[in-house]
Amino acid sequence: MNYSLPELPYPYEALEPHYSEQMLRLHHGAHHKAYVDGLNKAETRLQEARKEGDFSLVKHWERELAFHGSGHMLHTLFWENMSPQGGGSPEGPAAKQIEKDLEGFEAFKKQFSAAAAALEGSGWVLLCWHKRFHRLMILTSEKHQNLTLWGAEPLLVLDMWEHAYYLQYHNKKADFIEAWWNLVNWDDVNRKLEEAY
Repeated sequence: MNYSLPELPYPYEALEPHYSEQMLRLHHGAHHKAYVDGLNKAETRLQEARKEGDFSLVKHWERELAFHGSGHMLHTLFWENMSPQGGGSPEGPAAKQIEKDLEGFEAFKKQFSAAAAALEGSGWVLLCWHKRFHRLMILTSEKHQNLTLWGAEPLLVLDMWEHAYYLQYHNKKADFIEAWWNLVNWDDVNRKLEEAY
């Protein structure tokens, strides 16, 4: 399978002033593209290994597959999770489930923001639906794939790698996190939650 960089659901300038056009172009066109390219390369090398019966580098290419594949998936969700008409508090299924599982929107927002600010190095914060546990959970992920929980379906993701915010927000992570809440596409989160139930 050949993976490709998805188109953004809005123009590059559409998320300003909270997310600059320059930063979005670099993040989507360079960083996300690199994960797509890395995923395609890992898939190709593993296909070659199967054909040739040479698995001497299988550990390396499996790691590359997980890293780049997760990076591609999470970035795709990140773009979908934002909207020029975003922000505010959720309504519908997400609001009801947040109230039930996470003590309401304000408590959820505080925990999610605190988890993002506390991340060391590169990683993500995720609001996930766990089908087996039948509840929402806030999880963090180092890199793209470490510290994840099997069975957790990401609904809302926040990229806390420096490339996601440094060009505009420099070392002010808290300012980036606060600005990002103005872009959250709760309609998309509701769709994802209904699909995950």
